[in-house]
Amino acid sequence: MFFDQQEFDIRCEWGEHGVSILAPISDVVIIVDVISFSTSVDIAVSRGALVYPYPQRDETAQAYAASIGAVLAGPRNLKNNYSLSPESLLNIPKGTRIVLPSPNGSALSLLAKPTPVLAGCLRNARAVASATVKYGRKIGIIPAGERWEDDGSLRPSFEDLVGAGAIISHLSGRRSPEAHMAAAAFGKVKSDLEHVLSQCSSGKELIERGFENDVVLASKLNVSECVPVLIDDGYVRAEI
Repeated sequence: MFFDQQEFDIRCEWGEHGVSILAPISDVVIIVDVISFSTSVDIAVSRGALVYPYPQRDETAQAYAASIGAVLAGPRNLKNNYSLSPESLLNIPKGTRIVLPSPNGSALSLLAKPTPVLAGCLRNARAVASATVKYGRKIGIIPAGERWEDDGSLRPSFEDLVGAGAIISHLSGRRSPEAHMAAAAFGKVKSDLEHVLSQCSSGKELIERGFENDVVLASKLNVSECVPVLIDDGYVRAEI
């Protein structure tokens, strides 16, 4: 198949189509949603929480949370409430079970099963890359991207391309041209991540909404040794 990059060890492709093409032929899939799903998962799981991805926020999300004895993350704009805001999860208690609805990172995490799934971001790029050795050499990296408001179609996003590149920069093996591109994008901006994330479209949107600290948290590189792995529909900290 022309689009599966199967002759390479390190593959990179966007969104749902990327998952559907790469997951079946990869030893492990890494979901990269820097602003903000993967960053939120890293922060919560590193503090001992269990994060259950869910693809949409509707009445079924509340029912799902109740069925597994979890709390449901709320809208980002509610104060003192767990949400997709990484800052809201900084003090989450160990053992908390939380359902985190997201049409991007959450949906892709569930779509990638039964292939092993890791959640990667800038904060844990090196740790996640190092963890892939236990799964195999064929690595599928999925920058999640965002959604255009008018039709819900994929909006490839700067921050997820750079996040994917950060992980790829720590991986050994033959890289596809797509993986090379992501690594090159990361290499170009790695010395100024906080600034460029604050200037990209997704970062500007969050800052305008009052979530500047979420952009700061998402821009930190290799500050976390946590590797979130999806087990029984929930992200937990991998034993490495």
